[in-house]
Order: sequence, then C-alpha cells, then structure tokens
Amino acid sequence: MTAIAPAPSKRRSYGVLRALGLATAAASTTVLGVWIAGGAITDDFRASMALTGAWFISAGAASIGSLKAGRSTGLPILAGYLIAATATGGYLAATTLRDKTVHEVVATGMPASALPAAPDPQRKRNVEQARGTFVSAEHATTGTARVVELANGRRVLTLTGFETSAGPDLRVRVDPGDVDLGALKGNRGDQQYDLPQRLDPQAVRIWCRAFSALFGSARLENS
Repeated sequence: MTAIAPAPSKRRSYGVLRALGLATAAASTTVLGVWIAGGAITDDFRASMALTGAWFISAGAASIGSLKAGRSTGLPILAGYLIAATATGGYLAATTLRDKTVHEVVATGMPASALPAAPDPQRKRNVEQARGTFVSAEHATTGTARVVELANGRRVLTLTGFETSAGPDLRVRVDPGDVDLGALKGNRGDQQYDLPQRLDPQAVRIWCRAFSALFGSARLENS
C-alpha cells in the first residue's frame, strides 16, 4: 500500500506549531533559570546577581549551540531565549539602575505615650503607636517607619526620610507573619501603606523578591 504524504498546508502548520513550542519552551526555561539563580539559591544580593549573569551566559551559549541541530530547531530556541533575555534583562536593568522618588503626604499623630491620661472621647485624633529607625542590610537604607492609627480607626505604615538603593521587585513586608504590604512605591521619599486589621507589626523589611535579598529593616517599638 502506498503511503499518503501529508498535505503541504498541514506540514506548514505543524512546522509553525513546532517552532512556537520550541520558542516558548526556551523563553520559559530562561525566565525560570533567572528566578532560580537570582532568588532561590542564595539570599546574598551580589551572589544572586553574579549567578543570574552566569545563567544568561550559559543559556545564551546553549541556545546558540542548538543551531547545530538545524535551523528549524535552533532558530526558534535562539529566538525564544533572546526575547526572554531582553525582556528580563531590560526589566532588571530599568529597576536597578534608576532611582524612583516619591513625595506622598503621610499621616502623622501624637505618640501614644504623650496622650492625656483621660483623653476626651469626643475628640478623635491620629495616634502614633510605634516607630523604628531603618538599619542597612545588603544596601544602605535610612529613614523612619511609623505605625499610625487614624482618627477613623484605620492604621497605616509610614516611611519618612526614607532612602535605599534601587532594585528589582522591592516589597514592603512586616513581621510577624511576613505580611506583604505591596511594592515599594519609591526607593526614596516619604510614602504610606495601609495595614491589615488585627495586625500588630513588630518590624518592617524592604525585601527584594527577585533576588531574595534584604535591603534594610526597622524594628518597631511602642511610641
């Protein structure tokens, strides 16, 4: 019996799908490798950066080497690597090499220890419940963190006189519970973050999620 060859259109469709699959796999592997090299192996920022650079070089060399298997295999792999490496490298460079300054108007309040012994229940005011001074970790970090209870009952975390190094994917986290308050709004300047109800923060950390590195922290003491 004579075999029937696939129609040209089907062969082309298969080739396109195969190329897309190879490119997607290469891009996904590149990004996954950056996450492992930068965030999973070590908590040291400089070591993470070095490992990430080494991964980019190794993955690039492997992608170029895939051309030995033929253009139909090597080109999609190389293209996937280049797209992922450019996008990831561009993001890391943009967030690491450029400072972002914010000038939010933050809440202030009277320290709790300075309140009258019998405060007027009819007079609602902001109360500063805790404060702490930032100390450096992987990067020089300065400023003051405060927990302020607003007159309406909400509580906020404020960072004033704050400054740290620019970095990728910086997060504001509080302990206990390693609660994530969101992305750091700027590596310089005054800024404010809402606190969850029933959370009694004892420390604030500026955490680089991309490279699992602590930039700076502040232990909070009663005001």
